[in-house]
Amino acid sequence: MSSSDTVQPVLDRAQRRALALGVVGIVVAVLLGWRAHDAVIGWQKFLQSYLFAYVFWTVVSLGCLGVLMLHHMTGGWWGYPIRRIVEAGSRLLPFMAVLFIPLVFGLGSLYEWAQPDKVAADPILEYKKPYLNPSFFTARTIIYFAIWILLVYLFNKWSAEQDRTGDPRLQGRMASLAAPGFVIWAITMTGAMIDWVMSLDARWFSTIYGLIFMISGGLAAMSLSAIVVRFLSDYEPLKDCVEPKRFIDLGNLMLAQVLLWTYMSFSQFLIIWSGNLKNEIPWYKERMAGNWGTIAATLLIFHFFVPFFLLLQRGMKRRIRNLATIAVLLLLLTLVDVYWQIEPAFGTPPELKLLDVFAVIGIGGLWIAAFLGQLKKRPLLPLHDPRFEAVLEHQHGD
Repeated sequence: MSSSDTVQPVLDRAQRRALALGVVGIVVAVLLGWRAHDAVIGWQKFLQSYLFAYVFWTVVSLGCLGVLMLHHMTGGWWGYPIRRIVEAGSRLLPFMAVLFIPLVFGLGSLYEWAQPDKVAADPILEYKKPYLNPSFFTARTIIYFAIWILLVYLFNKWSAEQDRTGDPRLQGRMASLAAPGFVIWAITMTGAMIDWVMSLDARWFSTIYGLIFMISGGLAAMSLSAIVVRFLSDYEPLKDCVEPKRFIDLGNLMLAQVLLWTYMSFSQFLIIWSGNLKNEIPWYKERMAGNWGTIAATLLIFHFFVPFFLLLQRGMKRRIRNLATIAVLLLLLTLVDVYWQIEPAFGTPPELKLLDVFAVIGIGGLWIAAFLGQLKKRPLLPLHDPRFEAVLEHQHGD
């Protein structure tokens, strides 16, 4: 079963609009940086906004890879309607590797440890120089992407073979790789977030930091999946193959990730604050002062309390329309969370900057266009996965 004739034009139209939006966003962001009074400062501001947008969309792709491996480890019906979605999202990691190139050329504009004069004047930066230096940073990033792309290649290659041949051994192969692959994914994603984001403030350190981004990625991938399923639920093959009550598990997984994000974020804060760690507390003081504190409160309310109480309600999770609305909120708040993590490191006030907006729109438009292009390449449902035959039989037997 492949994408129906009805949904194909809808996907084509959405892809064209996303591509146009992405191109316009990138062009406007570049022009905003170029038109700055000082070309050096303009380039620096552009890179700061670019990094913020890039990290968010890369976290979404990495979250798709993590959810895909989690599904192969655990099985279960919840992966049935979203497997093609997270596979398509994971296949964008080579694209994100290409988009990382501007950051390689702008390391000196983003990171203190990439500026030799500041390193020489700071004993802490000098001590961390063997690890935090441009050459090793770039080499580590290449290794991260090489590992992620290899995992993406294997899972998608075997999935395509399963569609073509129906060989039941392929499912065992994917399940066998999923567990060690998930551990490797966790380690490399932690390393990447430490390198790309935490090292913006090279004097600050947290052992929970990478885990928070892993959970954010998984939640973003689940939220994206719910939105896309809602978008496709009026068309075949999703229209008749998935009963509304089956979305409860998807909502429960989103609820679990909301709780995990809150628990890890609060644990990091509590350990640092109660321990009175003088080298770590300034990181929080900066993000809790003035309007940054307002953003932190917004995250607490709308990234935890509101979705928590909504997702506790069984009726909210049975209807994909309601679940998708909650997913939109969670995806937007994940974007705000990444903004709150990154932007204070540059000493900028919490304000809505056009550069940030158009950088997110630019990279996001290109990401969505590429995502829809990948989604169209495969059937919308995995037809020869032996687990789903039992799922469908159980579904019709309820």
